[in-house]
Amino acid sequence: MHAVIETPTFIRKCRHYQISDRDREAIIDFVANNPDAGDLIRGSGGARKLRFAAPGRGKSGGYRVVTFYSGEDIPVFLLSIFAKGDKANLTDSEVNVLRTVLRTLADEYRRRTQP
Repeated sequence: MHAVIETPTFIRKCRHYQISDRDREAIIDFVANNPDAGDLIRGSGGARKLRFAAPGRGKSGGYRVVTFYSGEDIPVFLLSIFAKGDKANLTDSEVNVLRTVLRTLADEYRRRTQP
């Protein structure tokens, strides 16, 4: 099982979509056991998008969770979540922002946590 970090953006969006603590924990458990799950988001610098079923709606009508996993020595980051009904994919500008953030995220985490 892998460590998982929920970013403030992920937590805020979970509240926005009224995702229950139980469903949030299910997302965390799944990602902890499958850190490289999901499809790579082209041009993002390593972010992945995975489907997560909404209660009573299945995966196709559920949520998309954006994650980042850069290796065994760092946790999986839960970056964002959005409802498929709101949008199917990230916009080009959102992908560009991700790429910029992810360039430093893993290195910064390692710098702060490893001796």
